Amino acid sequence: MPQSTFNLFQMDNQNEQLETLSEIRSLMERSSRFISLSGLSGVFAGIFALLGAVAAYIHLNLNISSSRYYEYATNADGESNKGFFVFFFTDAIIVLVASLVAGSMLTMRKAKRKGLPVWDSTAKRLLLNLLIPLATGGLFCLVLLYHRQVGMIAPATLIFYGLALLNASKYTLNDIRYLGILEIIIGLIASVYIGYGLLFWAVGFGVLHIVYGIVMYSKYEK
Repeated sequence: MPQSTFNLFQMDNQNEQLETLSEIRSLMERSSRFISLSGLSGVFAGIFALLGAVAAYIHLNLNISSSRYYEYATNADGESNKGFFVFFFTDAIIVLVASLVAGSMLTMRKAKRKGLPVWDSTAKRLLLNLLIPLATGGLFCLVLLYHRQVGMIAPATLIFYGLALLNASKYTLNDIRYLGILEIIIGLIASVYIGYGLLFWAVGFGVLHIVYGIVMYSKYEK
């Protein structure tokens, strides 16, 4: 066999091996990581969070630089303001449900388009690792509420949400790890400037989600 023909054969063989390795790597990634998450779901979650924050500012008649929003949690006589808690609970539930519905629909659409599974063992592990810190954070927020530390609830939600993303990142796209770190940082800053917790909440759950969603959509879905 001439040397040039042998070299071409060797190059073709190497290319085939590289393609095979690439396919194996892709299959391993699909089996070990949940990659069906849609970047647009982050954008919608951020928009809903900002709308929820705007509703809170309007409800409390605050401006963007207002602090100590949590003082509305008690009446002049020191008793709990039930209207405050009912509104914020309702506001949070609406934002959460709207985000989950939009996220589920967009993720299923992406999975169907790319032929990826939506609910498998990896998705279950992702959800479990996400829920453990979230459930812990939710219980901790109830403890804060019990002790009337209302101003610390917004920072706590950001911190525990960031920890949840960090904990679940090993089962999905690595980029979520960076979002989790940023959420923790924002939460820690908010715990120092307690009076502006509502503003930091809007930045963490609103602005960061929108930026993250746009980046993920541009990177993986365009």
